[in-house]
Amino acid sequence: MKFDESRREVTFKVIYYGPALSGKTTNLLKVHDHLPREQRGDLVTLDTHNDRTLFFDLLPFFLIAPSGLRLKLKAYTVPGQVRYDSTRKAVLSGADGIVFVADSQLNQQFNNAQSLATLESNCKALGMGLDKLPMVVQFNKRDLPDVLSEKEVHERWGQTGIPVLFASAINDVNALETFVKVCRLVYAYCDEEMHLDKEHGLPEEAFLKNLGAPV
Repeated sequence: MKFDESRREVTFKVIYYGPALSGKTTNLLKVHDHLPREQRGDLVTLDTHNDRTLFFDLLPFFLIAPSGLRLKLKAYTVPGQVRYDSTRKAVLSGADGIVFVADSQLNQQFNNAQSLATLESNCKALGMGLDKLPMVVQFNKRDLPDVLSEKEVHERWGQTGIPVLFASAINDVNALETFVKVCRLVYAYCDEEMHLDKEHGLPEEAFLKNLGAPV
């Protein structure tokens, strides 16, 4: 969360993290398509070899709370390939919420684990507590054969308390729902520090509605 006190502006940052080709970019493209044109900025792509970083602003002209506080939310993907770890770390810095996009295919579980390990190490290097950050895990590519069963996923993740969603982003299944879930968690996380509802008159429902997300 970046707060400019002199201008009474705060920017929230949501990161889509995960292994290469897990569907991070597809997720963000689908979310961008769903949101009203006036609530979103243009997609910006920063290409790297065989991978890319993608981001866009939500509320490009800010949401103004009744108190006068101005808010913006930025959503980013990070390159999945290991050799772009420095880029991942730079994009991850200052994150307020994370969507970890895992590949549901059985032959991709090592890559999922490796990517999660780099997420943990990068957060530690940046002085960010991953255990405290709002996080949603999405198991993507459910439309493909030979995927982990939902039972196996719940057995592995059930004890963590981290919300898990199953998706087929390419088919626009649960892409927007995943985004809304992480936004709810980000709101709660930031409300504890900034008292968005009590001091600024911006309850969660109004926050989501002004993002263009379904309440």
